[in-house]
Amino acid sequence: MNLTQQGWRRLRCSLFVLIVLLLSFGPSTLFAQDTSTAEPQVQITRNMNVRAGPSTGDPIIAFARPGEEYRITGRSSDGNWWRIDLNGDDAWIYAPSVQAINTAKVPVVTANQPGAPTSTPPLATPSPPVTSAASPVARFNPEQVQLRLEPIFTGLQQPTDVTNAGDGTGRIFVAEKSGRIRVFAGPEDASGQTFLDIVDRVGSEGYEQGLLGLAFPPNFRSTSYFFVNYTNKDGDTIIARYQVSRDNHNRADRDSEFVVLFQQQPAPNHNGGQLAFSPDGRLWIGLGDGGGANDTFQNGQNRGTLLGSMLRLDVTSNPSVPYRIPADNPFVGDDGTRDEIWAIGLRNPWRYSFDPRTGDLWIGDVGQSLFEEINFVSAAQARRGGLNFGWPISEGRHCAGDADCDLSAFILPIHEYGHAGNGCSVTGGRVYRGRAFPQLDGVYFFADFCSGNMWALWRTAGGVQTALVLPKAMSITAFGVDEAGELYVTDFGGGVYRLAVE
Repeated sequence: MNLTQQGWRRLRCSLFVLIVLLLSFGPSTLFAQDTSTAEPQVQITRNMNVRAGPSTGDPIIAFARPGEEYRITGRSSDGNWWRIDLNGDDAWIYAPSVQAINTAKVPVVTANQPGAPTSTPPLATPSPPVTSAASPVARFNPEQVQLRLEPIFTGLQQPTDVTNAGDGTGRIFVAEKSGRIRVFAGPEDASGQTFLDIVDRVGSEGYEQGLLGLAFPPNFRSTSYFFVNYTNKDGDTIIARYQVSRDNHNRADRDSEFVVLFQQQPAPNHNGGQLAFSPDGRLWIGLGDGGGANDTFQNGQNRGTLLGSMLRLDVTSNPSVPYRIPADNPFVGDDGTRDEIWAIGLRNPWRYSFDPRTGDLWIGDVGQSLFEEINFVSAAQARRGGLNFGWPISEGRHCAGDADCDLSAFILPIHEYGHAGNGCSVTGGRVYRGRAFPQLDGVYFFADFCSGNMWALWRTAGGVQTALVLPKAMSITAFGVDEAGELYVTDFGGGVYRLAVE
């Protein structure tokens, strides 16, 4: 065999091996791709907010997590913000907090583009996000609607909560700070009767102590269980389950108390108080930071305590145990974080509620000395959890202490108001979904306990709108609804009122 024949044979062998490799692995495995013309994109490197516009003053519309990727569609004139494609809508993220590639020819965009989302979509995810069922409310016009609060029940002793049992009876339940719950057959029942009396167990000397919350689970009709939130004689928080008496559905068995959760309180204030069941039947418990001032006990960002947090518990699947941890709670298995926690960074979430139509969550978090805040969490975000509302690093949309703090990792409020001329303690409210006044549908009402002011908040194609609808109305401690979805408020002075249109 001569040299030429040997070379030809070697060449044929090499070509055969190359063809096998190409068939086995594909050309992209063997050859590096030219990425110079690839689509511009960003890779998320830290938990961060996604906003409706290129500034920290624009509303938060989503929450991005490390590892997610988004297509870049523009950049701000100062270079600090990337405009991205968020499931077909425009959104903005802070450029220094991400890794961006192939951005040489990305155009500069100096204003929000048409079609930018103004309602709050869900948490950003690697797959296309699922938009909340909520839709902007465009038809509400406070200049054309005259509201009033009509008295329903009077002669109460410092009422703190009002709700219904959802069992079809139409009854209305009112909690009193001292430790009593009154039950009324309906709004026309002027007398009512005592449903539960635990005054001997409730410590109510402190202004923020007492029987603070009441909630009926979705399975109340079959179990007769309900839940209360109170501070005991030592000032500690008790979440307890009670059962209705077998021989009288308007009377609870006070001896049936079953303690679901005990939380020691280091101070008499910032106890939270609300209890609420989410659409999936979990019990949500908001706890303040332990009290004092300016997060005295450093609980706001401490994941090892339940204080300063929103909890999410399963209290219905097994009544023989206080509670179970839902497997989909966001911090399950996270060393250093309590499994009960759904979110941290809350100062005193006195009142919060779920929109019964959309499942969106609204939280009124009482501020320190400058700002009160309303936090909006879309239904998708509520399912995911793992959020941080910023306290004590932030108060409202502002740094609280360190003027140069980083707010990008926090869920900032959809609305805030300063204390000057407005009040000093927000009472989170509810979204109106009743039938009596369709012009109010989808409007969120909230108040300030100190000033007595009541506001309306609604969303339009242009963003969030608010209006002072009832100035200096009364000292509102809670908002609640009857089975028809009509909206009620409790006046700390001793009454329950129903929202109506003149």
